[in-house]
Amino acid sequence: MATAAGASSPARRRPRRGSKGPNSDLSRTLTDCTRRGDAATAMAAFDSALSGPDAPRLLAHQYNQLFHLLATADADSLPNAAAAARRVFSHMLGSGASPSEATITSLARVTASDASNPAAADEAFDLVATMRDKYGVAPRLRSYSPVLAAFRRAGEAGKAYAVDAHMEASAVAPEEPEIAALLDVSAKAGDADKVYEYMHKLSRTVDCVGEETAEVLEGWFRSGKAAMAGKAEWDACKVKDAIVANGGGCHRLGWLGTGPWTVQRVRVGGDGQCEGCGCRLACVDIDVEETQRFADSVAGLALQRETKINFSQFQEWLEEHGAYEAIVDGANIALYQQNFAEGGFSLTQLDAVVTELRDRYNGKWPLVVLHNKRIAKLMENASNRHLIETWRANGALYTSPIGSNDDWYWLYAAIRLNCLLVTNDEMRDHIFELLGSSFFPKWKQRHQVKYTFSKGKAVLMMPPPYSSEIQESEMGSWHVPMEEKSGDDRARIWLCIDRTGHCKHPHEAPAANGVVQDVSPTEASHGCEQRRAEHNGGSLTGKRKDRN
Repeated sequence: MATAAGASSPARRRPRRGSKGPNSDLSRTLTDCTRRGDAATAMAAFDSALSGPDAPRLLAHQYNQLFHLLATADADSLPNAAAAARRVFSHMLGSGASPSEATITSLARVTASDASNPAAADEAFDLVATMRDKYGVAPRLRSYSPVLAAFRRAGEAGKAYAVDAHMEASAVAPEEPEIAALLDVSAKAGDADKVYEYMHKLSRTVDCVGEETAEVLEGWFRSGKAAMAGKAEWDACKVKDAIVANGGGCHRLGWLGTGPWTVQRVRVGGDGQCEGCGCRLACVDIDVEETQRFADSVAGLALQRETKINFSQFQEWLEEHGAYEAIVDGANIALYQQNFAEGGFSLTQLDAVVTELRDRYNGKWPLVVLHNKRIAKLMENASNRHLIETWRANGALYTSPIGSNDDWYWLYAAIRLNCLLVTNDEMRDHIFELLGSSFFPKWKQRHQVKYTFSKGKAVLMMPPPYSSEIQESEMGSWHVPMEEKSGDDRARIWLCIDRTGHCKHPHEAPAANGVVQDVSPTEASHGCEQRRAEHNGGSLTGKRKDRN
């Protein structure tokens, strides 16, 4: 029987989406197994699909589904996960699929967890270390973490340090879990220098530590190796200078003192006094180099956005007059809560802040920054004119020129002079411009003074008296804050780590960069030279020694 033209043979049709086929069946199985976390069933489906005559060609994300399942597989349900992962990876390379960072990371994770293979951690590290050269993909922190954990379990300190070095070379910054692993492997190896190094890396990375890290630190400081680490004599002035240069929270000059450590879990009072050893904690600032970079970056941005000659003249003026304890954002204060019918630019409020600052700093004038257009209008009033002329005569006023943004002026002055900044401005615009300055939040916490008014009197809200971050004292003791989920510093638990009897002055705040509420950053910075002169006259008590 004749058929219609063109219908002598059935036409080959492309399978519709959702139609049955080897790959579609495998795809559904892998998706279902991923949802349930069933690695064994997924591998069975993979092996079955490949054994058939029409072996499917897997997509890259399907391989990654398998690697993810194998990396998280329970040893009881799939005891040979590492061997299965190697088999899948071999098939992936043979099929021409390109491994991604996620591929190598999952493969390294399952390889590192292979307890039956003594070289598992080395193989995993090789996978991560060569992924860029072999496959053109860059490792991430998650790539290194399982390798570091494997060397930690094996007690391979040298190899753990090699992982850390490779991370640094790859511009990958460790976080608390990785640093805790490095601390633990160093402590168990008895490597005091490495423990000290990673203590400071930890302090630069996190403010507060979790329970696991706290237990690692407690284990180290209670060990015999920790008791033997340190020196009986040190240059006290050099240590104090280093603390000031580092912002008040550490000296980074090595273990001080000898003998066993006392480790306690304590709380810290609202004034910063440790309930364990009685020492006063510091309000930690950014260090000297960070301050200089911060000032330079603000100046650079200002010179791009302002009339260059105007801002350059301000920089020169500041170098000649710069001896202030506080910079005052004049417009912010004068316009505070003035959004009512009779409201305006309140010079009375600004004068109240200036008066409060002078009372606090023994009559010393702050620097008020105001835009020139504000001054011109204020000078029309006789009483305002007298006040403004008084400020000018005492070097307490700088007027930014017409067309400028006075924000750049008061921000730069406060950073350059390392002093307080009185403003309620949240400075979000500046944070946006300075995204590269990760230390800006710390600087702001240490230097910004907010204000309000009560019965016409300015009420200044000074920076906190101490910082909830890891601190190393001039006597060699350590204070490590633990995570507090409530956010209430009064409830926070601290590790107080001290060699017996080394906290000589329990109620004396450390002589560092702005430690207590009544000490400004400028005063603290100047204090170093004064201390050096004092120490030149005689020897110090205890086990410290003077600089020759």
